[in-house]
Amino acid sequence: MYTAGEIAERIRTGQVTSREVTEELLARIAADTKVNAVVEVRREHALAEADRADALLAEHGGLVGRAGVGGQDGVVGPDDVVGPDDVVGPDDVVGPGGLGRPLLGVPVTVKDCFNVAGMRTTWGNPAFAEYIADHDALVVERLQRAGAIVVGKTNVHAMLADFGQTANEIYGRTNNPADLDRTPGGSSGGAAAALAADLTYLEYGSDLVGSIRLPAAYCGVYGLKPTNGLVPLRGFEIPGTPYLPTELPVLSTIGPLARSAADLRTALRATAGPEAPYSYKLRPPRHDRLQDYRVGIVTDHPSAPVSSEVGDALSDTIDRLARSGAKIVNNWPDGVDANEQAEEFGRQVELFFALHGDSDSDLTTADVRDLDRRRMQARAGWQQYFEDVDVFLCPTSFTVAFPHGSTTIDGQPYETQVFWIAHASLTGHPALSMPIGHTPAGLPVGAQVIGPWHEDDTAITFAELLAG
Repeated sequence: MYTAGEIAERIRTGQVTSREVTEELLARIAADTKVNAVVEVRREHALAEADRADALLAEHGGLVGRAGVGGQDGVVGPDDVVGPDDVVGPDDVVGPGGLGRPLLGVPVTVKDCFNVAGMRTTWGNPAFAEYIADHDALVVERLQRAGAIVVGKTNVHAMLADFGQTANEIYGRTNNPADLDRTPGGSSGGAAAALAADLTYLEYGSDLVGSIRLPAAYCGVYGLKPTNGLVPLRGFEIPGTPYLPTELPVLSTIGPLARSAADLRTALRATAGPEAPYSYKLRPPRHDRLQDYRVGIVTDHPSAPVSSEVGDALSDTIDRLARSGAKIVNNWPDGVDANEQAEEFGRQVELFFALHGDSDSDLTTADVRDLDRRRMQARAGWQQYFEDVDVFLCPTSFTVAFPHGSTTIDGQPYETQVFWIAHASLTGHPALSMPIGHTPAGLPVGAQVIGPWHEDDTAITFAELLAG
């Protein structure tokens, strides 16, 4: 299975056309009768956009940008970088190092909670089964600006209300490609399953309570929860609800899922930054060699004891990391009580729903002020830790994908899935899940990489280097 970057390069260099790639992907989606990950497509639109991408490449001769932009004489190669102040026209073709069209001609999908003009946005709720969006979400606009072709939408749990499973009354249940009797995770289960089943090249999901990272781990793909607020949420709202930018505490984030860490970086470069004016450049990674990283590590905890299968894969990963020469720092950051912060995250989720009008709450003004103070204290403590440590490595979940409908998992309560993802969700730090191996039965195992505030590319680059 090609990554988005690999297929983009094949399209750019004429080894295959976007039309061929898109037709083949649509055929795979249509033939799928088991995974049920991609639930709606727009075939004619996708093929028309593929033809347009092929025509642009034919006109520009491949890697060509506007004169004076990027590489010498306007020719932009894969290692050239186009700065945030450079002007790239809508028809310019720019290599993966630039802002232009690094995903030109690549068919992608998005989670069915993002508006795509002319497509249904259901959130898995029968009440919205016939809701047709009249505009694109900002993240969809930016993916398309980068040249991606949004061919369809992926399944979600009803109202995004489950982090461990993906099912709803409209589209039914999504299954894990590694074992159809097991969950792909939730609520972005369709997104992760589509990638694992080769039904898309890149995905965009959402993460409030691990809804990107848990499915990524269970399906064996990469998933990034960016620094909170880094990717604007416009167009990610319940149907019929007007979008109003807010500075209230926002735990919910949106981010990419992919088959490589490099694809996460490409997607984030294309979609991150303020709503307007659109100009953003990721902070560079702290290191470009694995041996230069200082890595905090925790592999187990009594509140969410990892299964032997997860523990074995983590142990192998840490052994590989140690052999690289990277500096390993064991244990939680000083001053971090893992149980206390996991419990605090639960209180913050209650506040999130209260502030966004989705539930009644008895919280007082003093409660809200105290919750905000504790969230900021937690962020500051982790940020101080990251002054001396570059990334923090831990499990994404204590378990691998579990059977559909489970209410307890490996003898642990269902909610135990939240423990390992809670800390980065509480503080807003960037966190990604990366595949680190498989169990003897072939089930994927994921590890979580947490990075410094607004240094998403440090976490991405570390994952890329660790994967080899």
